Amino acid sequence: MFSFKGFFTQEKNTHLEHLEDDIINNGVKGGENAINFLKSVRDMLAGSTGGAVNMTVKWDGAPAIICGQNPENGKFFVGTKSVFNKTPKINYNISDIRKNHGTSGAGAKLIYCFNYLKKLPIRGILQGDLLFTDDKDTATIDGEKMITFTPNTITYAVPVDSGIGKQIARAKMGIVFHTSYSGKNMQSLSAGFGTVRGSGGSNIFLASAQYTDKSGSVMFNKSELRSFDAQIRMAEGSLSRARGILNDMSTAKTDPLSVAFRLKTFFNYFIKNTKGDMGKVRDMQQKFRLYYNNMIQGEIDSKKTSKGKEKYIKAQKEGLRFIDRNKTQLYFAIASHITLANCKNTLLRKMNQIQSIGHFVRTSNGYRVTAPEGYVAVDKVAGAVKLVDRLEFSRTNFTLPKGWN
Repeated sequence: MFSFKGFFTQEKNTHLEHLEDDIINNGVKGGENAINFLKSVRDMLAGSTGGAVNMTVKWDGAPAIICGQNPENGKFFVGTKSVFNKTPKINYNISDIRKNHGTSGAGAKLIYCFNYLKKLPIRGILQGDLLFTDDKDTATIDGEKMITFTPNTITYAVPVDSGIGKQIARAKMGIVFHTSYSGKNMQSLSAGFGTVRGSGGSNIFLASAQYTDKSGSVMFNKSELRSFDAQIRMAEGSLSRARGILNDMSTAKTDPLSVAFRLKTFFNYFIKNTKGDMGKVRDMQQKFRLYYNNMIQGEIDSKKTSKGKEKYIKAQKEGLRFIDRNKTQLYFAIASHITLANCKNTLLRKMNQIQSIGHFVRTSNGYRVTAPEGYVAVDKVAGAVKLVDRLEFSRTNFTLPKGWN
């Protein structure tokens, strides 16, 4: 039997947002949520056991696998996040997989999963990330023979002679479950983020998503607490001076022509195309204005008729006017985003000191040590956010070729 420990929310786990992006998505309320998340993790690392936030490790697995019993008919199924599509792709047998996904890439992975996961005593529905099927490998890293697997960007490496290494070597597939669903039908499922416990037998390596510091060594000392608390106060100060613009932007966050939408994509663009840190806020503000202007101008230039250009010309003028009219508040909005990310990265550096499996990035010169992808923090009220070092993992994820299609 499988057991689940975590918090339930009303949202399906189809996409997790970066913690610092919550100020763009939800305005001042998003900023308050981000601060509360950070303070809760800070308290955990200071020795508090209040349990306000549930913390799990975010494995870099792919693709996402959803499996279990459809509450509408009791049948076992396996699928990807497409089971939640408007027209869902739910696979009850191999023929369904071939029809919906083909026989290569994700289709081949799903066939593997169906054959083995159907044998597990799963009640309800579970979501996890696939770690490996028949694509395990071996490598010598720092003079030690390792069994490796690269589901997405990060290569995981375990000594072949270790207990975990032997489990992985025997297993036909590996997966980490992190989400459980409950509900009367597929459309009304509630997601629970946390850890799933159970046995996969010898054929399935079930990795754990639970974050545990068994040694007690990953704790803030007094100096580190003072430094982190100063960062939090800085974030709170800049958020208070950006209240107006953050609330304004959150109302237009899904409009591709809006300043809010483009500010969010700007941070990803910057991470993908530069090698350094974020830099000074004023410089980032100027770069964002140029980025916004160029992105909308690209839309204008792509339209062949004057009538087709009108909407984009109007949006460009209004957007630039909004940016110029709100220079001070935009400055503090960008400062808030950067400071929240810095606070998050402080926590990540501390938490990453506990690793039972090696994390590497495969390069042309061998393997480079890297940090885990990150963690997922779940609050009973605010939902779930991902804590990922975007300057490390996200930049690598943008630029490295993937191990699956």
